[in-house]
Amino acid sequence: MTDYSLPLIFDGHNDVLLKQFFMGPKGRQGFLRGYDAHIDVPKAQKGGFAGGFFAIYIPSKPDLALKDEEMCSPTYDLTLPPAIAYKDALPVAMAQAAILSRLQDDGALKICTSVADIRNCMENGLMAAIMHMEGAEAIDETFDALEIFHKAGLRSLGPVWSRPTIFGHGVPFRFPSSGDIGPGLTDTGKELVRQCNRLGIMLDLSHLNEAGFWDVAKTSDAPLVATHSNAYTISKHARNLSDRQLGAIKDSNGMVGLNFAVAFLREDGQMNSETGLDVMLRHLDYLISHVGESRVGLGSDFDGAMVPEKIGDVVGLLDLRHAMEQHGVGKSLMKKICHENWLNLLERTWKQ
Repeated sequence: MTDYSLPLIFDGHNDVLLKQFFMGPKGRQGFLRGYDAHIDVPKAQKGGFAGGFFAIYIPSKPDLALKDEEMCSPTYDLTLPPAIAYKDALPVAMAQAAILSRLQDDGALKICTSVADIRNCMENGLMAAIMHMEGAEAIDETFDALEIFHKAGLRSLGPVWSRPTIFGHGVPFRFPSSGDIGPGLTDTGKELVRQCNRLGIMLDLSHLNEAGFWDVAKTSDAPLVATHSNAYTISKHARNLSDRQLGAIKDSNGMVGLNFAVAFLREDGQMNSETGLDVMLRHLDYLISHVGESRVGLGSDFDGAMVPEKIGDVVGLLDLRHAMEQHGVGKSLMKKICHENWLNLLERTWKQ
């Protein structure tokens, strides 16, 4: 049963649309009625999951998700798949955007383009969805597609997933390693930043390498945001953020979403679900100490990553909030972490 004394959670990242894309039409009924996934409507209601960023993601063949075993080694460096051409990416992105639209037609959620939309959903018990793009392969160099996706509801975009795009370069799945790997944004990538600023599309830096991160920091007029990233000092994974990056996020009045993916939480960098909530709380404390109580939220990576078995799915968010309470997180800070920080960040970022 849902604990209504706990604040609702608005989450920084999920891969529901990718899961639905692979499942086909039967996925829609599963999402509505319950199925083998981290997120569906019945589980969301039990766990107090109010919604979040729903990622459009173009999978590679073979996808890195098939290489979890390699990430159980003491050290690893997974070979990134090659870049995906715009002509190949666009149909997949369109299909996933259509899935999100159909879920809205089903009454499962609402695509939100304003903070008022999100708050209204939370008040009325309807899942709120931000259309997000994780890796901009489906955006052309003239940005025509960006305009059309924006009209369809796109309000958040990461210039790269880990593989390269025409806009820049990402970090590999490498441990131990910093994110200071390779060149930064291309000239087209810097123009993408400016176009997103113009349209009020939030930029997500979670998969960018460090050079790209600093290029965004120099180019963008918006807060710096990493929707699902952790602290490099605790887990020396290339996907995590250095203290200097955290400082820049703080200075920009930006935001970090705590990633639940176990490989980015653990000190040993391993893909092992036997990961305690104390490890998550350690990252949470560290992020708060470096960016402040008003700039940290949750960025689960549900339906796209292995999460601690104690959480399991969105119902386990109840256990996470209880653990936060026992850890000494008060009601005001709890509400900030669970949703208010994300909503305030979007008010600072979106042009409404």
